[in-house]
Amino acid sequence: MIAQNAEKIIEEKRATIRPPIVVVLGHVDHGKSSLLEAIREDFRITAKESGGITQHIGAYQVDFQGKKLTFIDTPGHEIFSAMRSRGAKVADIAILVVAADESVKPQTVEAIEQIKKAGIPMVVAINKIDKPEANPQRVKQELSQHGVMVESYGGNVPSVETSSTSKRGIKELLEMILLVAEIEDLEVKEDHPGEGVVVESFMDEKRGPTATVLVQSGAVKLGDFIGTLTAGGKIRILEDFQGNPVKIALPSMPAIVGFSKAPRVGDRFSIFKDEESLRAHIQEEKPKEKVNIVTLDPEARVVNIIVKADVAGSLEALEDVLKNLPQEPFDPAQGKQVALRVVASGVGEVLENDVKLARSAHAHMFSFRTKISAAALDVAEKAGVSIKKFTIIYELIQAVRELMEQAAKEEEGGRKDLGSLLVLAVFLTDKKRQVIGGKVLEGEVHKGVRVEVFRGLEIVGQGRIANVQRDKKDVPIAGKNQECGLSYEGGEKVQAGDTLQFYIEK
Repeated sequence: MIAQNAEKIIEEKRATIRPPIVVVLGHVDHGKSSLLEAIREDFRITAKESGGITQHIGAYQVDFQGKKLTFIDTPGHEIFSAMRSRGAKVADIAILVVAADESVKPQTVEAIEQIKKAGIPMVVAINKIDKPEANPQRVKQELSQHGVMVESYGGNVPSVETSSTSKRGIKELLEMILLVAEIEDLEVKEDHPGEGVVVESFMDEKRGPTATVLVQSGAVKLGDFIGTLTAGGKIRILEDFQGNPVKIALPSMPAIVGFSKAPRVGDRFSIFKDEESLRAHIQEEKPKEKVNIVTLDPEARVVNIIVKADVAGSLEALEDVLKNLPQEPFDPAQGKQVALRVVASGVGEVLENDVKLARSAHAHMFSFRTKISAAALDVAEKAGVSIKKFTIIYELIQAVRELMEQAAKEEEGGRKDLGSLLVLAVFLTDKKRQVIGGKVLEGEVHKGVRVEVFRGLEIVGQGRIANVQRDKKDVPIAGKNQECGLSYEGGEKVQAGDTLQFYIEK
């Protein structure tokens, strides 16, 4: 019995109070990054961003009154909803920043919902209190209409009036965070393998695939084997958030880690005892590859685009907004619909192969906050491919919208996409043709139409469909979800697993 009690005491001593992980949420331009800058003046977040909007999730740690606090700075623009949501899910405490001169805005309401969904305590920072038009009482009243009752209104949500310019209320805000953290009792054990979440993923031009991870429990050490469901390897690079080399990262600490390939943002990571167990984990739980299926209305005009971004968080935000762009007719009188097709997307520098794909797919090339290689620029100039560069996401989105509107106004002519098919089998191959079997994924396939052969995201060949059969009988058309046989004529031989895109030139 004494031995058991002694063991329990030793185990309890191993449990330590970890620093609180604080997420900063609120409407765009309400001063979230400026608050962090005021907290840590020598670490200037705002200076690194375009248009005054934070476009990546960043994790930063500060020392206050002998204790550490970890902050997650999340994007404030409405198109970063998914990234903000992820930030709330990994945090212990949320700071809801509301500008005293503007009060509650749509993203403020969204942030409140995310905080409630995450089930974490909230501290309200009524910011920009030094502005002449500041009205903190209006902020409190409007917050109460959305279920946030601050303490001065008889509720249990603490609020602090702050100013990033004069530093008013900054000390009180940090003290309030520490008080809430003490109530939360954030105990964690450090003497077991580390676990946590990937908060950013990018391709470092010198070091290769790199990720910012947030350790949530245990310890991450230099030389450990780290892995997510999609990537892993031995940790050969381990740095703190300022890029200083460290040998160990403890709970609530943001760290920069080198990977064998860039992991997905939001993936959980674990530390494994050896390379064999790491490989077994990745092989066993590796997610199914996403099939590149194009969803098109056969009558729609198509705008093809290729997007390259600097980091995975940016790319995720871009893809999410592009996917949800309205594709209803831009000209209701004539019913001209425009469909957007993202031919390919990725993280890292724009390369020569990206431009070649844009040329073969008749796609517009978009670069977001990433470099364009000299070879890519050379090929683009010779091939007549335009590469549009952007540093602010909503400006890129606006450019895509303008392309779609322009396509709706264009005169009839050019290319019309008809549908796509997944190749299931190849029955016959000779010098001039192939007989293949497949399933129509979208739209229709007609006898005599032209076809592009996609292998993954790359167009590997072009040709035409000489004949269409169903149940061994010639037919003029095969529609969506139907299986059919095709007589294909083209230079590149088709393989099972390829996707065929059918079109006509008007």
